[in-house]
Amino acid sequence: MVREIIHCQVGQCGNQIGNAFWVTMMEEHHLDNSGKFKDDTNKPESHDLLDKVDVYFEESGENRYVPRACLVDLEPGTLDVIKANPIGKTFRPDNFLFGASGAGNNWAKGHYTEGAELIDEVVDIVRKETEKCDCPQGFQLCHSLGGGTGSGLGTLLLLKIRDNYPDRITCTFSVYPSPKVSDVVVEPYNATLSIHQLLENSDETFVVDNEALYNISHNVLKQKQPRYKDLNWVISLVMAGITASLRFPGKLNGDLRKLGVNLVPFPRLHFFTLAHSPLFAPGEGERIKLTVQELTDQMWSSRNFLCNVKPEDGKYMSASCGYRGPISTQEVDDQIAQVQGKMSEDFVTWIPNNIKSSIINVPPETTSISGTFVANTTAIKAVFQRISAQFARMYKRKAFLHWYKGEGMDEMEFQEADKNVRDLVTEYQDKQDAVVELDDEEEEAEDDDQEQAEEDE
Repeated sequence: MVREIIHCQVGQCGNQIGNAFWVTMMEEHHLDNSGKFKDDTNKPESHDLLDKVDVYFEESGENRYVPRACLVDLEPGTLDVIKANPIGKTFRPDNFLFGASGAGNNWAKGHYTEGAELIDEVVDIVRKETEKCDCPQGFQLCHSLGGGTGSGLGTLLLLKIRDNYPDRITCTFSVYPSPKVSDVVVEPYNATLSIHQLLENSDETFVVDNEALYNISHNVLKQKQPRYKDLNWVISLVMAGITASLRFPGKLNGDLRKLGVNLVPFPRLHFFTLAHSPLFAPGEGERIKLTVQELTDQMWSSRNFLCNVKPEDGKYMSASCGYRGPISTQEVDDQIAQVQGKMSEDFVTWIPNNIKSSIINVPPETTSISGTFVANTTAIKAVFQRISAQFARMYKRKAFLHWYKGEGMDEMEFQEADKNVRDLVTEYQDKQDAVVELDDEEEEAEDDDQEQAEEDE
């Protein structure tokens, strides 16, 4: 039984990340630019490569595999670039959808005016793709929160998907604004309004920001002047790692629903920090030889995080480690036990076993083993605090508000969104400070144990 995922990419950033993701997908499943399987290896694993290829690809005639993707933008530029790309021919031409005028970095245009004109056609493409599935598992959305299309139209699409398919998992790969790499003045407004929507309508949100990606490319990949293409490649590695357990057989399997059940303790706290190991510049994977221990150390290192949070500012509520390659379960269990022993202070005390692990037999194309780390940590509140503080500064003076009011928005909506984001920060803080309160019987038992230990001494 294949559990398919329908992929949507919205806006310039979303489409560029999505494009990098599809390039990685096609490499991992050994598909050429026309979507045909190129079996240049006579390894037994080649059967594994096509075993669950239906998760992201639909088989059309002549043994071609077509991505289950919906590509949307409010201006034609980015989609024209994708069409001209070598892999542009693999997508269904009907699944490209673009407006003419753009959203002009305005969330209200993407959500209420320009985006609303396009949304029915987008929902139609999503419906057609869903109807072709045997057993759809869920939807994934790539978008950014700083601009107008990815944030406004992206969250509108999420809302429609949630209405039409309430029992399916929706996960988003969202690029958050970061202070050092700010491309848009009104980012705090767009991001706050988007987070307000993500809180209600997304099941799992993977947080990525450009500042962390730049740090990775400078410090880890040693690139002097990284291009967006390089940053997107890093994101595509992580996306491939998260979805590997759906696409390949493994010893301990995982999927989007299992990830959600194990990582989301409360429905609103579904914002995840990501990391990947090993990280390397494109084409240099062959040189890297790692042990499982080194892999695990790198996964838990904040240098490899895809969003700019300091893990020491919070506590881990839960985490998932997905390993790929010929790794024994014993090794993984030993490493996870070591991490839990060594970092016991960094976990909340009210969840006894915080780490979920999975092992996928098929390694990525670039290295012999790899690991993907997804964590739900209270330290992520820093991202929301930062956006909320920037929002407050601008909103206090009502700066730039007329652009949003002109599209029919009300000030109440801004206040509501801001309150929701601040409430989220408070919730994270509460969960971080919570301690386990033992009931009377447990306390008595613990006292008896202590007395017994003292007598033994």
